[in-house]
Amino acid sequence: MSRDQVVGGSLLLVSVAVILVYLWLVFFTVYDILLLKLTGSVAVIGVFGILGWIGYTLATTPPPKPIEEIEKELEEELKKLEDEKEIKEEGKEEEGGSS
Repeated sequence: MSRDQVVGGSLLLVSVAVILVYLWLVFFTVYDILLLKLTGSVAVIGVFGILGWIGYTLATTPPPKPIEEIEKELEEELKKLEDEKEIKEEGKEEEGGSS
């Protein structure tokens, strides 16, 4: 049996045990209302905490550059590289011509 199968089986057993204990606490003990309040609170805090985090991220992240601006920058960089290449080629021609 592989390690992943052992971990998977363990997770399954723990999950079933937690479900059974939870159901027993809710239906057969005096802690039923407290447990339901706690469960509801954790669920609401979790969901709205994630939504708040998403909202914060959207509010604080700068918008991406427009595609036209990126294309313009790429064209400028390409032109610089072509100019540098031409200068190097001219320098090689001058060296070769003087010998």
